[in-house]
Amino acid sequence: MSRLRLAFMGTPDFAASSLRALIDAGHEVVCVYSQPPRPAGRGHQVQRSPVHVLAEDRGIPVRTPKSLRSAEAQAEFAALDLDCAVVAAYGLILPQPILDAPRMGCLNIHASLLPRWRGAAPIQRSILAGDAETGVTIMQMDAGLDTGAMLLKGTVPITAETTAGSLHDALAELGAGLIVQALDGLAEGRLTAEPQPAEGVTYAAKLSRDDGRLDWSQPADFIERQVRALNPWPGVWFDLGHERIKVLAAELAKGTPDAAPGTLLDADLTVACAEGAVRLTRVQRPSKAAVEGSAFLRGFNAAVGSVLAAS
Repeated sequence: MSRLRLAFMGTPDFAASSLRALIDAGHEVVCVYSQPPRPAGRGHQVQRSPVHVLAEDRGIPVRTPKSLRSAEAQAEFAALDLDCAVVAAYGLILPQPILDAPRMGCLNIHASLLPRWRGAAPIQRSILAGDAETGVTIMQMDAGLDTGAMLLKGTVPITAETTAGSLHDALAELGAGLIVQALDGLAEGRLTAEPQPAEGVTYAAKLSRDDGRLDWSQPADFIERQVRALNPWPGVWFDLGHERIKVLAAELAKGTPDAAPGTLLDADLTVACAEGAVRLTRVQRPSKAAVEGSAFLRGFNAAVGSVLAAS
């Protein structure tokens, strides 16, 4: 293995897995770039990102610029005299002088099988779309949005039990292993980057809280995927009375009900959809503990046969 002089640029837990792998592999990580500390949690305490915390624990200097567009920031980066920079869910656009500074360029750990799901939310979008598999692509970065040439890929199946949370963890582990392999292969001349194909390009648009709004006029299989794809964030919900009810788990119900979308079909919290029906197996009222769907109905005034209003 070639010991390389690296900078690491990333912010969330997904990226921290790869930073840990690079350190443990013996590479010289001379500097870490991460998003600035921000208020988080119920107390809105200013918190460092997971990557920031890990880097400081390992004694690595951390920089948290709000932009890399200034000549000063670019000169500071160039002065690191890097073999390569590794980027994973960093959150800032890298200008061309940053991309060009390391001898081997900048490598990105992207959580999809490019060119499918370029963009901000590839994990969630792959589940929402009903994809059978996804994975991680190690990409040589260019100025485009996830358009660079590909060095390595690894795949992960998407099953009927896969949530965004479980898929995130699987892809983080996969990406950590692949980036170590890619750096070794690139440094030793065993890997050659391949351009992405022009066919099969899709974009994973950024998610908002409103993406979690349930619409009973959608098919049941889409709603079931929505519950898994948006767990844990932004979460899925519907309005009942004056309360916003979170849906933490759901399953497809058998049969095709002859009922309007949104109709409550039974005491197990099964709801008719445009096509089929979905059973809400775990739900949560505001400021209450999560409960099974049947227990929820026993404590809430919603009669079988009533229609849940569109959220």
